[in-house]
Amino acid sequence: MKFDLSKAMLVAAACAICVPVGFGQTNATTTTTTNPPTINQRKDNQQQRIGNGVENGSLTAGETRSLERQESDVNKEEHQMRALDNGKLTQHDRTVLNQQQNQVSKEIYQDKHNAAVPNYKGEVGARQSNQQERIGQGIKSGQLTARESAHLENQQSHLNKEVNTMRAANGGKLTGERNLVNHQENKTSKVIYNRKHNGRAR
Repeated sequence: MKFDLSKAMLVAAACAICVPVGFGQTNATTTTTTNPPTINQRKDNQQQRIGNGVENGSLTAGETRSLERQESDVNKEEHQMRALDNGKLTQHDRTVLNQQQNQVSKEIYQDKHNAAVPNYKGEVGARQSNQQERIGQGIKSGQLTARESAHLENQQSHLNKEVNTMRAANGGKLTGERNLVNHQENKTSKVIYNRKHNGRAR
């Protein structure tokens, strides 16, 4: 039988036309799955939220102190868990830590949306607000650990109460007490700077 080249070329061309357009291509509708955030990602997220609340005044010094103490406790527990398992976390450890972070997350939301807000007045109030902004920035950047933030906010909370007490005793004003308050704010300011530049990070 004689081989006809022209017929063979026609058959090949017909086959090429019949091949589906998508043949050999990957499916464009691939499903993407997002992994849940890691423990460290959750910690960073919580600190960002707290830092924002400190900066914008939706968290008072007392509220921040409480939140950061809880964050510090969770961090301490995580370190203990890792120490027991050669630096790793078991699935049970992750479950426990996530539950604790869920609880702190709810409290962050509640504290940021309640009626409690800082009440800063005058020159002293401007300094108090400035200190809070610096602390908030340190929390967000990671320059301040949760423990350091809790300590600083404890100082700020006590000073705020003292200022309020002084104002209540003087018809809402500060007289000679300004020097005392400014002296205390100067000390706190130095501590904020030292904590933010001591090389520790969350």
